[in-house]
Order: sequence, then structure tokens, then C-alpha cells
Amino acid sequence: MKHDGFLADVLRAPEALAGLLDEYAAASSPVDSLPSAGSLQRVVLIGMGSSGFAAVTVAARLRATGIDAVAELASTGSPTPPGPGTLAVGVSASGSTAETVEALARHRGSGLAVAVTNDPSSPLAEEADVTLPLLAGVEEGGVACLTFQATLAVLHLLAGRLLGGHPSVADLRPAVDAADALRDGRQAWLPELCALLGEATSIHTVAPAERLSSALQSALMLREGPRLQAHGHETGDWLHVDVYLTKRPGYAALLFPGSRFDTDVMRWLTERGSTVIAVGCPVDGAALTVPFPSGDDLLVQALVETGVAELAAAELWRRGVEAALV
Repeated sequence: MKHDGFLADVLRAPEALAGLLDEYAAASSPVDSLPSAGSLQRVVLIGMGSSGFAAVTVAARLRATGIDAVAELASTGSPTPPGPGTLAVGVSASGSTAETVEALARHRGSGLAVAVTNDPSSPLAEEADVTLPLLAGVEEGGVACLTFQATLAVLHLLAGRLLGGHPSVADLRPAVDAADALRDGRQAWLPELCALLGEATSIHTVAPAERLSSALQSALMLREGPRLQAHGHETGDWLHVDVYLTKRPGYAALLFPGSRFDTDVMRWLTERGSTVIAVGCPVDGAALTVPFPSGDDLLVQALVETGVAELAAAELWRRGVEAALV
């Protein structure tokens, strides 16, 4: 992995997303090969790591519309059984994740097997009836940031196909401008954010269930590059599993607002003197707010807000390399 390559990848994200959306807006869009939801009994999204994180968010969106959908770790010992009414989606940026290839192979010849991958000639694609390319190009830093963004976008478009057109490419377009604005304006907030995170003994990323991928991916970026103690949580569940650690000094929370439990979480954090950074929308009591356009749009949030942790991770990783800490 390379810290300078990672920064280049993070800065290229708006351009990469725009290119992906252009390809999927073409007359022969890759998602046109998918069926409508009416012909399905269930949808299972299968992946590991960042691919699995993206699947969690899109499975939640499908379930909210009444579709029987689940995000499944490819490594599970109790997998969803194959069947003629099952749409199985194997998600792997490299297309060579052994667990995911094996899991998708179980569904081939039974239901419909779909590969979501950055390599259409990969082993995963060979097991699929339909391949949806990520079109993210080479990640110079060796970290799944561009492919995570692309995976979220493609899975949302897959969901839109099943749901009769929403979300569509047009629904995702505002995320390109928002991602651009976030990066163009980073000098207004990035130094303070890095100072706050650099002083923390542990960092906790907190997001609503419908955007859980944002918390999980953000924490991974902080672990994978600068090797910081970072953990992802769902907002409501935070009150049951993580509130206890606010008793310790140096607790910092990167909060992705939008949950009905935000107020309760903030009460505990402020009472115990924890540091809170709000992403996208202001939150009373936050030490810093990192804004971007359309910061209250669910699709824009999911596609853009992880860029905050990515930019911070790139800078803190650079500092760590210079200090020979990572």
C-alpha cells in the first residue's frame, strides 16, 4: 500500500464516479440484463470487507421496499441456500476473493448469479450469469476506496433496476458535485479534523443503520492506512454497546447524522467530554462540522461522506510515514 497513491485515488473519486454513471446511463446499460423484482423470491448480496459493507446498506434499502434481501458474509458457515427464485450477487472488487467466488458458485445454475467486480475477466465473473463492472480503474494506493464508492453506486443501480427505476443514474448524479465540493473545500476543515483525530486515543464512527456502510468503511480507512484505533457502529446500537468507552479519556466520534437516536448519542458524548465531528450536517455540541452539498440526501450521503475519513486517513498516514510510525 502507498500513502501518496491512496491520496491520488481519494482525490480522483468524483471523476471516477462521473465516468461510472456515464457508462451506466448508456443505451445498453449493464443493469439491463437484470430481471424485475416481481420474478424474484429473494436477493442475497455476498461479500467481504468493503464489498460487504456496501452490501449492508443496499440490502437495507431493498428491504425497506418490501423485497426479501440480505447482505451475507461470504465466509458464513450457514449460507442462503440456492433456489430458482434467488438473485445472488457476489461482490468483490478484485473478483478473486476466494470466499466470494466459492459462495457465488453455489448459486450458479439455480437462480441468477451476478458478479459485481472491477475485473470482468476474474474468477468471480466466470461464475456469474451477469457481470456488472465497477469501472474504477487501478487503485494506486492499494486501498479499496474507489472500488467501494463504485460498489455502492452499482449496487444502488441494481436496486433501482429491481425497483422499477429508482434510484437511477440521475438520482446518483448530485453525489459527483458533492464529492468535488468536499475535496475542493478540504483546507477549511481538514487541518482541524486531523488535529482532533490525532489527539484521540480511539476513534469511533457512528452512522444510522440505513448508512451503516459509512461507519464501517470510514473506520476501515483509518485502520488500514494510518493504523489508528477506529471502530464502526450503528447509531442506535451505539447506546447499547459502545457508550461505556466514553468514560475513558481521548474518545472521538465521527458522527454521520440522520438517526432518530442522534440526540441520545450526543447527550452521552457531550456529558462525558468526548470529541464529536459531524459529517454533512451540523449537530449541536459538535466540535467541528464537515459540510458538503446535499448533505441531507441519503444517496449523496452514502456515496460522499466516507470521503471525509479517507482524506483524514491520507493526511494522517502521510504524517505517520514521515515520522516512521506506520
